[in-house]
Amino acid sequence: MSEALRAEHCGSCSSTKPGLPVSEAPRAGHCGSCSSVPNRTPRPGSRRPPAPVASAAMRLQVAAGGPAALKVVAAAEFAAAPVRLCWSAPAEQPLSPLCSPWVPALQLDSGAVLFSPNAICQYLFLAGGQEPTDLTNQWLEWEATELQPVVAAALYAQLVHGKKGLEAAGHLGKLLAYIEQSLSGRGTAYLAGDTQSVADVVVWGALFPVLQDEASLSNELQALRTWFQTMTLSEACRKAANSVLMPKGLLEFKSYLQKQPPPCLAMERATSNEPEEEEASERVLTEEEITAAADAWARGAAALPKPWHPQKPVLPVEGMRNVLITSALPYVNNVPHLGNIIGCVLSADTFARYCRLRNWNTLYVCGTDEYGTATETKAVEEGLTPREICDKYNAIHADIYRWFHISFDYFGRTTTPHQTTIAQDIFQRLLARGFLLQDTVEQLQCEGCQRFLADRFVEGICPFCGYEEARGDQCDKCGKLINAVELKRPQCKLCRGIPVVKPTQHLFLDLPKLEEQLEPWLEHSWSTGDWTANARYITRSWIRDGLKPRCITRDLKWGTPVPLDGYRDKVFYVWFDAPIGYLSITANYTDQWERWWKNPQQVELYNFMAKDNVPFHSVIFPCSLLGADDNYTLVNHLIATEYLNYEDGKFSKSRGVGVFGDMAKDTGIPADIWRFYLLYLRPEGQDSAFSWSDLMLKNNSELLNNLGNFINRAGMFVCKFFGGVVPDMVLTMDDKRLLARVTLELRQYHQLLEKVRIRDALRCILSISRHGNQYIQVNEPWKRIKGNEEDRQRAGTVTGVAVNMASLLAVMVQPYMPSVSQAIQGQLCIPPECFVLSHIFTCTLPPGHRVGTVSPLFQKLENDQIEALRKRFGGGQPEDLTVVCQAKPTPPAPVPAPASGPVVAPGDPQLIQELTEQVAKQGNHVRQLKANKAEKAEVDAEVAKLLELKKQLALAEGKSPEVLVPKGKRKK
Repeated sequence: MSEALRAEHCGSCSSTKPGLPVSEAPRAGHCGSCSSVPNRTPRPGSRRPPAPVASAAMRLQVAAGGPAALKVVAAAEFAAAPVRLCWSAPAEQPLSPLCSPWVPALQLDSGAVLFSPNAICQYLFLAGGQEPTDLTNQWLEWEATELQPVVAAALYAQLVHGKKGLEAAGHLGKLLAYIEQSLSGRGTAYLAGDTQSVADVVVWGALFPVLQDEASLSNELQALRTWFQTMTLSEACRKAANSVLMPKGLLEFKSYLQKQPPPCLAMERATSNEPEEEEASERVLTEEEITAAADAWARGAAALPKPWHPQKPVLPVEGMRNVLITSALPYVNNVPHLGNIIGCVLSADTFARYCRLRNWNTLYVCGTDEYGTATETKAVEEGLTPREICDKYNAIHADIYRWFHISFDYFGRTTTPHQTTIAQDIFQRLLARGFLLQDTVEQLQCEGCQRFLADRFVEGICPFCGYEEARGDQCDKCGKLINAVELKRPQCKLCRGIPVVKPTQHLFLDLPKLEEQLEPWLEHSWSTGDWTANARYITRSWIRDGLKPRCITRDLKWGTPVPLDGYRDKVFYVWFDAPIGYLSITANYTDQWERWWKNPQQVELYNFMAKDNVPFHSVIFPCSLLGADDNYTLVNHLIATEYLNYEDGKFSKSRGVGVFGDMAKDTGIPADIWRFYLLYLRPEGQDSAFSWSDLMLKNNSELLNNLGNFINRAGMFVCKFFGGVVPDMVLTMDDKRLLARVTLELRQYHQLLEKVRIRDALRCILSISRHGNQYIQVNEPWKRIKGNEEDRQRAGTVTGVAVNMASLLAVMVQPYMPSVSQAIQGQLCIPPECFVLSHIFTCTLPPGHRVGTVSPLFQKLENDQIEALRKRFGGGQPEDLTVVCQAKPTPPAPVPAPASGPVVAPGDPQLIQELTEQVAKQGNHVRQLKANKAEKAEVDAEVAKLLELKKQLALAEGKSPEVLVPKGKRKK
């Protein structure tokens, strides 16, 4: 770097080190009046403060040898930030009493001190003119909460225990794999894009002291190796490593660590889909815990609460915990894939089932989101009316969810009179209270179609990331919300024509005016409710960037009409209208819907969704209800998942990649196995991926060999050795210890599910069955039953305790695998009054209880079966048409050219565009014929023409010309 370097002599240190470059006045985003900036997002409602004037008076105090200094020194070099580098001894007086030894601190011109390394790095990059993005902020949060604790433990093992390289970092592998997956999945050179950012510096700075060079990384981590090598060889990182990791400093840091206790890896489990051993289950039990567990056991089923059976319809009850659960309304225009199912309905169903087992008065509602552009687009594609599309796909969705055992109290839809009434009422109340604005907006109009184009009728290049297939409302690659006019090279999806920009009048929700109500509500909801970390983060990002008026109307026909003169030819935008569907669906369930939705004093509301839906549920919908000022129930707990990917990529209906809801039941794998595996890898803290090999492994190991094996053995011992009757039990101290360990797991299960950590709670179930298998294996009742009286008594005790553990597991597993739970209940003849969850493990199957016929609960998945399924769902299934499967595969015959046109040449862009226009035109023609109730023969003839055009289009796009059958006419 060519800029002049400044140097400072430290008052307590005899050395003088060169400082860092002084640059021109930067843009920055730190408020100089703060006393400190911890590594967190600004509070809701706050605006980014004006940039402070950069000054060479900023002092960066670091201790040589301290690993945390590495990232901040590298950040200062990268950003060419105007700081004076001051090297200090660890024992020296810190810049702030809040600063810890060996942790760097940055003193600003105002005297304020930053003492979070990540906050310092972010500030230095801001000072260098680089604004943070959502992605860089997510990486910083991940580094601080997930990576840093593991790295700290690895450094301790390396410096204090003398372990080398990855031997010291046994738990680092999964985190490295996550970085590898992120780099390779995004296809970028760096963590947050194609250029270096603060995220790269912070993550590299954490890893380098442990790894030192890329040679210690596995060859399988190719993207990570390349990234790590690039960072390590960069001038800024090389300078930082040479200056910070000095031998003398490292010795002092080692001496400091030797006086500290080993770091605790409390965050480890949240980073992995794999089960981890529970520390709580391995700790030494106290006598009080053992005695309490034995006492609870002795009280028997009488100690359990009586199961609650609410009247229908379910309504709030005074004095009870009333839980209202919604899952994001699935779009009606397509079939949900496994990621959609786990992200919304299955997660919500698992929690709803748990709530009912806790005797909480619970209502779970959902339905299809049927208005909007997506429906109109699908209707055009299929040659149907929007109403016909909604009827068709609502039935498909309902059938899929029934097969997956989703226990809705009511599954409805948004195209109802109640939706119109409630949405228009909220609109009128917002209008009367001055929370709506009128404005002229520039919108794309297709002159060929003679209509303004709604967002989803437009595709183009994303203005933010350059993705070439961005929609007119949102980019699927970078996740940014887009105005359609911002797209580069836009195209009409209907005719592939180039639209023009024209003005049109629309209505806007005045979010800036509502922000003063939103902010205190958010603060209260966050402090009293359970919001997932990503939901809080995404909401803070919206607030931090400043709320802007949000358009709530669209130039469409299919939607809730706007009841205002001058706008009656428009409808409500789907993201104003759709969340109101929760209310209208409940109104279709019961005319007393307001007892749920206008009763925040008695009702707790849980919203389940994937992370892309968060802003609409945490900002826009609450603002609508707050502005309406009608005592609406607002969300208390917002539960958002990350994304579930498929194998090494994404689900794609058009490419036939991945398992979609209507296909799962044709695999021969029971619904409960799908439920178990999806919940086992539920993307709670980060994205996860469905894997056929892993599905087979988890089924065969966790279900068949662990859970199923234990429950089957416990029941079989009762039948085989004791005539189907639970024997007498004489508990020893070892038995009582087991009861206490099971109780600990049960309480952990409750703690996790109460926080909606569904995936982690499943591990408690599997841990109990592992304890049970070990208990049986150690005591060997099949041998003791052949011994003397004492041995036979011991065999009876072990069998009785084991079958009662199986009875407990039947209840605990019910939210996850309801059919398996029901099967266990039937086999063991568990009394219905025992099917309730409490915090104690008690004897529900006492001596003398007779069990039924016991049979295996799970079947082994074979490798050949799984490989066939992997191939079947690996691509090549055409969208929205069913391939006719033949008993014996035959070579595909050449497809003749249609009589009316030339031979189709794959890949010809002009031909593809012409055929796309013809398909759209013919689809409209078929739809018009159906609307006019034309003769069936005439309709069938035009449908045949449509199918022929679609076949030509498929060939032009290079797709396989399989025999295709119209939708709704599947061959048996």
